[in-house]
Amino acid sequence: MPQTMQDKVALVTGAGDGLGRASARAFAREGAKVVVSDIDEVGGAKTVSLIHEAGGEAAFVPCDVTSVEQVDTLVRKAVDLYGRLDCAHNNAGGGGGMGRPMTHQYPVEDWLHVVEINLNSIWYCMRREIPIMLEQGAGAIVNTSSIYGIAGAVGTAAYVAAKHGVVGLTRAAALEYAEQGIRVNAVCPAHVPTTSVRKLMDDDPGLESWVSGLSPSGRMGRPEEIGETVVWLCSDYASFVTGHAMPVDGGWTAQ
Repeated sequence: MPQTMQDKVALVTGAGDGLGRASARAFAREGAKVVVSDIDEVGGAKTVSLIHEAGGEAAFVPCDVTSVEQVDTLVRKAVDLYGRLDCAHNNAGGGGGMGRPMTHQYPVEDWLHVVEINLNSIWYCMRREIPIMLEQGAGAIVNTSSIYGIAGAVGTAAYVAAKHGVVGLTRAAALEYAEQGIRVNAVCPAHVPTTSVRKLMDDDPGLESWVSGLSPSGRMGRPEEIGETVVWLCSDYASFVTGHAMPVDGGWTAQ
């Protein structure tokens, strides 16, 4: 069966672990040259090593996606490395999980940080990725939102607002660039045991069973399940899909 990403170049942010690592490895498996980026240089190097061990091609470029200047450098280096940019998974984010203060009590600094890393950073990436794709006449972008970009939850005001913002930004951009051959979609994962989530579970042994019980599937998702969805959305198999916020949640949002 032919590789779906043969001769294409993909950029993945937040690829030092978790969902980003899974999508980077899936892109590489499907034949793409992958630019792996993360603020965590050790994790990013590990992702590149895993791709190389599997026979793929990848390079690491460190980036703090809350820095406009570093994002500009990241996208420029990606094109310098491989000559083009066909796919982008704007995935880096985090913070602002459950158990935070109620909306009226949310500290201003915490609010601004959560919105910066989860929403503004997506736009910082898109504002540099899109011009390259416009020059090429085609491209596919997938932004990581969340089930909390579709639904709300108590004690997560900043995170919910930011992830809803990602969905809105995705839909607006999809409409703006559809005629130019650029597709923009979002994935909305349910709870996935990334490293940060695992740390929370280690501190609270009952957390995993409680979170798993929220899903009709009776379990948490796997990073690989999200990564496969991202690659499909960027592939020609999804050529008529744009502006979609796709839940990958074991039925969580269907309840």
